[in-house]
Amino acid sequence: MALAKTLTAVGTVALARCGGRPFGTHLFSVWPGAGFAASAFPVRCAPGDNLALHVAIAQAPPGSALVVDVSGESEYGYVDEILAVAARTRGVAGIVLDGCVRDIAAIARCELPVFGAGVAVREAGHDAGGSVGQQVFMDASGPAPLPVRRGDWIVADDDGVVCLPRGQVSTIIAETMDSVSRDRELIDAVCAGESTLDLLDLDPSRVTGWEGAADRGARRGRPRSIGSRREGRAVPEGHARPRLGPRSAVSDVHGGD
Repeated sequence: MALAKTLTAVGTVALARCGGRPFGTHLFSVWPGAGFAASAFPVRCAPGDNLALHVAIAQAPPGSALVVDVSGESEYGYVDEILAVAARTRGVAGIVLDGCVRDIAAIARCELPVFGAGVAVREAGHDAGGSVGQQVFMDASGPAPLPVRRGDWIVADDDGVVCLPRGQVSTIIAETMDSVSRDRELIDAVCAGESTLDLLDLDPSRVTGWEGAADRGARRGRPRSIGSRREGRAVPEGHARPRLGPRSAVSDVHGGD
């Protein structure tokens, strides 16, 4: 799906900068390089029980991301090898939960992207209820829990997990494209030997020990246009330009919210 590819290409860092709502920083990828972008299918598990996860895997549309609220309970491993293989087989795009997982080597082998809060060897029960498809509230990088509804978009990679509320996806993507373009221009300029102090118009005199105050003071206030200075710039010898992937990967968005 073009929308999922676009969101994966721009990544969580740019999306969080432009309106994507970050999950808590305690979440981590079970295996390096895991990632996905998919429509959310919320799940709420009773503490110490993963029956609702079994139901969600059987019921969620293929390509969905299971977003699992266990209220931060950390004594049990809610996702294990059996559930990971079942989810992978039924086309689940990935799982995000604010609790623990187990069998992490096996989960890595089956290559299901799973993001959790820790590892716990204790097995969860399978009979205490819960809910699927209903709004859940996840731990977030902020003072209040993050609401996640069915149909919101979830993007996860090595940098973290963000939620794009349904109805705001197009706006967030448009702003993110502009942000990615500016980042590319900055990286080009840095590779050409320019200082981030100049490019970002920073004031190093605020830092004790700065030795270039006079020179810096003369530069501040100049008109700036990073884009206009890109033309004809050569990368200095010995400096490799970073490979950020084709611009086309993030230039066109097809599909709706």
